[in-house]
Amino acid sequence: DGVTEVLAHRSDNLRDKFMEIPCSEDYDSHKRFAGCTPRRCGRGVTDAVITREEAERIRRIAERGLALGGSDGGASILDLHSGALSLGKHFVNLYRYFGEKIHDIFTEEDFALYRDVRQRIQQRIAQVFGISPSAMYLTKPTFFSRMNSTGAKTTHDEYWHPHVDKVTYGSFDYTSLLYLSDYSEDFGGGRFVFMDADSNKTVEPRAGRVSFFTSGSENLHRVEKVQWGTRFAITISFTCDPQHGIGDPLLA
Repeated sequence: DGVTEVLAHRSDNLRDKFMEIPCSEDYDSHKRFAGCTPRRCGRGVTDAVITREEAERIRRIAERGLALGGSDGGASILDLHSGALSLGKHFVNLYRYFGEKIHDIFTEEDFALYRDVRQRIQQRIAQVFGISPSAMYLTKPTFFSRMNSTGAKTTHDEYWHPHVDKVTYGSFDYTSLLYLSDYSEDFGGGRFVFMDADSNKTVEPRAGRVSFFTSGSENLHRVEKVQWGTRFAITISFTCDPQHGIGDPLLA
C-alpha cells in the first residue's frame, strides 16, 4: 500500500481538520452549477458537529431497521429514503414489505433526528467549501451501512474496492460519512482510506465523527475489510443538480 498516514486517529477530538487538494477534471463532464459545483476541492474531518450521544441514537435507528433484514454477506444497507433494505442476497422495500408495522420500529422523533443531523452536516460542508447550503441537494444513495467480517456472498458485499463517487454515481458532488461506532473498540479493520499518488491517508472511525470530501477522482478511496466486530456508518451525499435532489425520509 506504500506509505500510510493517519489523517484522523480515533483518539483525536478534532474541531476541524481540512486538507485542500486540486480538483480533478471529473466535474467538467457534467453540467456545472455556479456557486455549488466544486472549484475548491479537498477533504475534512470534524468531531464537533454531531455528539457521541446523537450518534448512538442514530445507530439505534440503524440497528432496529437492519434487524428486520440483513445481507448474507458482510455488508448490509438500510436506505430510509427509498426503503431499500438488504435481505439475504437481495433487497426489499422496507415500507412495502412491513407496511403499517413500520410504526412499531421507527418513530417521528427518529426521523426528526435524522433530518437534523443531515442538515447540520450539510451546513458544515457548505461552510467549509464556501457555498450556500441551499445550493446543495441531498441525493441518492444516502444510506446506513453495517459491515462485519462475514465473507462476501454477492458483489454488493465487496465494499473494499477503490472507487470514485462521482464516477460511480454521476450526481455526487460532495460525500459525507457519519460514523456510528468506534474503530479498535467496536470493530477492527474498516478504516476509511484516501488513496493518493504519494501515500494513503486513513480516517479511523469514531462515533459522531463526520468525514466529508468532494466526490471527484481527487478523492479516490476505499474501506478496509472489517476483521472483527461490527462497523456502523451512514453515507450522506449531496448534489448541485436540483434534478437529482431527493427529499428527507417521511414516516408515512
